[in-house]
Amino acid sequence: MTATTVQVEAARIPDRDRLLQLLHDEGIDARPIGEVELEVACGDNEDGACDELLGQVEGVIFDLGAPFIPQKHEGVIYIRPPVS
Repeated sequence: MTATTVQVEAARIPDRDRLLQLLHDEGIDARPIGEVELEVACGDNEDGACDELLGQVEGVIFDLGAPFIPQKHEGVIYIRPPVS
């Protein structure tokens, strides 16, 4: 079984830092890379763990109380403000 990671990209450094802390609080293995990116372990993707990660990130975003929308595109989850 090979561990898979997903890149999560926040809009700003403070958002990335808050998201990182909340992911750790939920027991999700994540580490910062670059200025606004996180690398998040999602286990063996054969069981759909990487797809479930998007739902977990959405839950963390709601806990932040921030007006951001997580969107998955080509293996990266982008955390962006809603489009008006």
